Amino acid sequence: MVEERSEQAEIEYYSAVRETRVEWLWYPYIPFGKITLLQGDPGDGKSTFILHLISRITTGGLLPDGDKTALCHSVIYQCSEDSYSDTIKPRLITAGADCDKVAYIVENGQALTVDDPRVEDALMKTGARLLVFDPIQAYIPPDSDMLNASKMRAVMSRLSYIAEKYKCAVVLIGHMTKASSGKNLYRGLGSIDIAAIARSVLMIKRDEDDPGIRYMFPVKTSLAHEGNAVRFMFDKELGFQFLGPCEIERIEQPINDNEEDNNKSQRAEKLLLAMLSAGSQPSRRILSQMKTAGISERTVRSVSKKLGIKAVRRGNAWYWKLPNKEEV
Repeated sequence: MVEERSEQAEIEYYSAVRETRVEWLWYPYIPFGKITLLQGDPGDGKSTFILHLISRITTGGLLPDGDKTALCHSVIYQCSEDSYSDTIKPRLITAGADCDKVAYIVENGQALTVDDPRVEDALMKTGARLLVFDPIQAYIPPDSDMLNASKMRAVMSRLSYIAEKYKCAVVLIGHMTKASSGKNLYRGLGSIDIAAIARSVLMIKRDEDDPGIRYMFPVKTSLAHEGNAVRFMFDKELGFQFLGPCEIERIEQPINDNEEDNNKSQRAEKLLLAMLSAGSQPSRRILSQMKTAGISERTVRSVSKKLGIKAVRRGNAWYWKLPNKEEV
C-alpha cells in the first residue's frame, strides 16, 4: 500500500517580495552573490587573467575595461594545479596584488569540494567578496558526476545559495572540450547544468593572427546587457597588460544534435576527457557511465587507446588517468 504524502506547499505571492538590485563586482561581467563561469582552452590564460583581476580588486585599481573598483575587497583563490609558494604567490606579486587580502583554504590532506562546509566558514572568517575555484573540475564532490545533470544541479544550487547568502561573487574556472564546432556555451567540460546555473558565462580565446593577444568575452549574460570583449596581452617578454574593451566577431557554428549523437567515438572522447580532467577514475565506473550514455565498451577502449589513457592498479581495482596528468 502506497502512503500518501502529507506535506503541504508553502505559498507566497510576488506582491510580497521586496525588490532588490543586482550588485556587481565588475559590471556587466561578474555579479555579486551569483556564480560566474570563466572558460577557455588550456593555456589561453584563464588563471593569469583572474590573478590580474584579483590584483585590481584587492588594491582598488582600474578594472580591465577601465572602470574603477568601488572598494578594495578580500578574495579567496583556491587553485589545485599550482604551488602556493613557488607559483601562485609570485604571480600575485607580479600582478601587483595585495597578498594580505588574498586567502586560500588549507586542505591538510582533506580534499576540498565546492559543497564543503569549510567554504562557508572561510567566507565568514575573511568576508571575501570574490571566491575562485581554479579549475572547477578539481573541486567536484567525489560522489558526484560532472556528466550527471541532476547531481550537478544539486551541487551548483548549494554553491549558488552560499554565494547569495554572503553576497560573494563566485568564479569557476573551467576547461573546454576539444570540439572544433558547436556553441561556446556547450564546450565546457561536464554537464550543461554548470553553465545553466551560472548567471554569467565568460570565455577567453586567442587572437587568430596574433597569439600574444587574447580576448575575454561573454557567451551568456542573464542579469545585464552583453558587455564588449576585453582585450589583453599575454607575452613572456613584454608581460601581461589589459588593453581595454573592444569589439570582435564571435562566430559560433550551429550544433547538429543528431550528427553528434551518431558519432559515438566523438562523444566517447568528450566524455572521457570530462571524467578524467580532474584526476584518475575507476575504470568500472567509467564503463558503467558510458554504457548509460549508450556507448559500448569496445568504443570506449578504442578511444582511450587513441587518447593515450593509462591504466593503473590500486588495490583490487583498475583506475584510468590521462597521460602526463599529475594527481591532485
